[in-house]
Amino acid sequence: MASAEHSPARPPRSGGGGIRNAQDGSRDAARGGTRADASSTPADAPDAPGGTGLAPAGECAGGGAAGRAARRDRAVRAAVAQGLISDASPVVALLDVAGIRASAAALRTAFDAVTAPGTPVLHAFAVKAAPLVPVLRLLAAEGIGAEVASPGELALARAAGVPAGRTVLDSPAKTVTELREALALGIALNADNPEELARLDALVASAGPGAPGAPCGLRVNAQVGAGSIGALSTATATSKFGVALRDEGARAWVVQAYLDRPWLTRLHTHSGSQGVPLDLMAQGVRAAFELAEEINAAAGRRQIDTLDIGGGVPVNFASDEETPGHGAYARLLKDTVPGLLDGRYGLVTEFGRSLLAKHGTVLTRVEYAKSAGGRPIAVTHAGAQVATRTVYDPVSWPLRIAAYDAGGRPRTGPAVAQDIAGPACFAGDLLAENRPLPLLSQGDLVAALDTGAYYFTNHYAYNSLARPAVLGFTVTTGGDVRFATVRAAQSVEEVVTESGGDHTDALLDG
Repeated sequence: MASAEHSPARPPRSGGGGIRNAQDGSRDAARGGTRADASSTPADAPDAPGGTGLAPAGECAGGGAAGRAARRDRAVRAAVAQGLISDASPVVALLDVAGIRASAAALRTAFDAVTAPGTPVLHAFAVKAAPLVPVLRLLAAEGIGAEVASPGELALARAAGVPAGRTVLDSPAKTVTELREALALGIALNADNPEELARLDALVASAGPGAPGAPCGLRVNAQVGAGSIGALSTATATSKFGVALRDEGARAWVVQAYLDRPWLTRLHTHSGSQGVPLDLMAQGVRAAFELAEEINAAAGRRQIDTLDIGGGVPVNFASDEETPGHGAYARLLKDTVPGLLDGRYGLVTEFGRSLLAKHGTVLTRVEYAKSAGGRPIAVTHAGAQVATRTVYDPVSWPLRIAAYDAGGRPRTGPAVAQDIAGPACFAGDLLAENRPLPLLSQGDLVAALDTGAYYFTNHYAYNSLARPAVLGFTVTTGGDVRFATVRAAQSVEEVVTESGGDHTDALLDG
């Protein structure tokens, strides 16, 4: 397997082509890409002395770290063999279909183990983490719904066939049009603040008897504190999300809001994200549970029947191990908030990064190898456009990097500290800085690991760099790798169109 080096804390830095043999539609990607490479050859075909460096095909099975790494190495080798990474296509993104399926199954199993039999549980994937229709379709086939936060995300979920009853709308800035559409479709929604709740009042009143026709709730901020990444901490004292529960008079207002609106039947909180410890997340959930109990006691009935506890389980970016994992979080909730899971409430979760991150890889060619100030630099085609958070905040978002030779075999040799640079025209466009790796040469390959969520799926069009192709892959029991197109590479012509190419003279007409 390729050597992957990881820098846990780095100091701040100073200052399109087509895809061959992978032109399948999104349905094939969701099914595992069975049509993608009818002409492919086994990934471990012996073509070099000493073998390929690949693990035996049998080790590719399973959802564990070893199986994930073995599948990734085979996919890299096959991408080279099938011409999916080339001079015409120097960067491509890969998604491990088996890994995604395994994570979805592990999530379901984790909560099945701690909830009372018959408890309604909806795991709704946070679409913002990987807004790709075939990914949503695959997750839906694995029993996962969709949590959306914009008209675009809702459209993606609908295109993927996610039923309205398995969709949840969250956003701190919903328009009246968005609220009306959600109610008409029967999509559950969580109001963010008193003014949004007033808009819902008007919509419900205008709809007449039987309204609202969709489950509605209110988001509260338990204000339990921040994690290690301030920008992602949703439960701080001044967070923009939800009703700040510890502010003066807020708790009493929330209770009365429910008593005045019998159609409010859900309560939502979201305290977790990358950098937030599980125990802090559990404290936020406990606060919401205690509030629900208080509201139901005041109402004299089980008005709140469902708790939406959000997502936010952090991801381990230091190795292939999936830690802490959904199982650890579910068990912690069982210990911290046992009443949440005893069957009195339905449950909604909204995990995103923890389902997809470990199953994505950005693969790019080393275009040039150079040095500056005595430090080697590998210049690649992957940078800010596919790893925006890492480039702009490398301390919070360090990525593991794996090195491969031009044939897609794991690169070996002494570790040499070097920079992995991207193509964008600013000095800080680096995937990794001063990272010990086997010395890279022109034509070698670099893989940025754990990038299945919030990386290549959320493109940043700096320098008008085109969106890379995203390919799903599966490994057969015989070791063959099959690819399916999840998202085609963006062409230069599409970049021009997206940038106003159809309106060339628009500013000259006046």
